[in-house]
Amino acid sequence: MQPLPPSQYIFPNPVEADPEGQGLICIGADLEPSTLYEAYTHGLFPWFSENDPICWWSPEPRCIIRPHEYHPSKSLIRNMKKYDYQITVNHAFERVIRSCSLPRVYADDTWITEDIIEGYCNLFDAGYGYSIEVWEENQVVGGLYGVTIGKGCFGESMFSTRTDVSKMAFYTLMLIGQENQLPWIDCQLVNDHLLSLGASTISRQAYLNSLQDVINQPSINWQKYQEGVFSSKTIAINAQLDE
Repeated sequence: MQPLPPSQYIFPNPVEADPEGQGLICIGADLEPSTLYEAYTHGLFPWFSENDPICWWSPEPRCIIRPHEYHPSKSLIRNMKKYDYQITVNHAFERVIRSCSLPRVYADDTWITEDIIEGYCNLFDAGYGYSIEVWEENQVVGGLYGVTIGKGCFGESMFSTRTDVSKMAFYTLMLIGQENQLPWIDCQLVNDHLLSLGASTISRQAYLNSLQDVINQPSINWQKYQEGVFSSKTIAINAQLDE
């Protein structure tokens, strides 16, 4: 993990800048690693369309998931045992974020622009990003990526080209969260898919209050997970043994 230079931008307190809770806090700045780091430590994240200015958000309410409350579905466990994918951590960050940037069935455009890809890849190279990859032979068929600061774990996006493989990556992230006793993983904006996975909402103020304690704790040892290759079948069998 590389120390970052101080950010040349100072982000406002979201509650003071947006007392009505609309979510949009400010516009501008850049996507340098130090800027992204500064934003996340203030409870903000970038979200904007291509050719638009950079917009920084802090939604009210905030969507989170508590790893210790997560329980995988029986159908997910069955698929993990049936297909036995290989799962890795931090092996193919750029490949995952580029896959997440591809158009979806339900939307032609994407907020993961080339500028976003470059900014988050640089943040990952500095030690403040993570990815989880699901492999079928030598092909990444699903995964997710996010930002990590201290014990703060911020989810960004996931993708899947096979049934349930993004959920397999998500379950792996939940296990990492449980092992490291993370109070929550940030999911940012609430949607039906996240709620189906067990996410919930808290007030923006409660999130901001918790954030400062979380990011100032010792960092997750991602190297520990990066050195391994995990079998979805083994993870599923262990899950059943824990029931």
